[in-house]
Amino acid sequence: MITIKHTNELTPQELVTIFKERVAVFIVEQNCPYQEVDEVDYDTLHVCAYEENQLVVYTRILEKGERISFGRVLVTEAGRGKGLGKEIVKATIDEIKKRYPGRDIEISGQTYLLEFYQRFGFELISETYLEDDIPHNDMLLKLS
Repeated sequence: MITIKHTNELTPQELVTIFKERVAVFIVEQNCPYQEVDEVDYDTLHVCAYEENQLVVYTRILEKGERISFGRVLVTEAGRGKGLGKEIVKATIDEIKKRYPGRDIEISGQTYLLEFYQRFGFELISETYLEDDIPHNDMLLKLS
């Protein structure tokens, strides 16, 4: 079941679990040291799904000027190979449509996931660039 909570609605245990899994995927697995927990986490929506009380997929939604964005998309090792990435991205887009009607969604996606995001209607809007030594591209889903 997918839950969507603002940072101030999360229990301390939920917040620590989210941060622990984000660090495990984005810092440890990807061997990419950077400030993973940041100021955005004070005021954001956290989209999560759990299996057997373990976080298996996650994204966070944030306002980015006139557009809405989401990021930190992760599927834990326990959740991989089950189609949960598609589920969480669809749920995230649906929540954005509900909370921010008519606002476009702009994301920074890892380049190897371009086709994945294009299946949701995202269009490439930038050249490839390095973010923390990982190739990324900006993508846009027009909803306006």
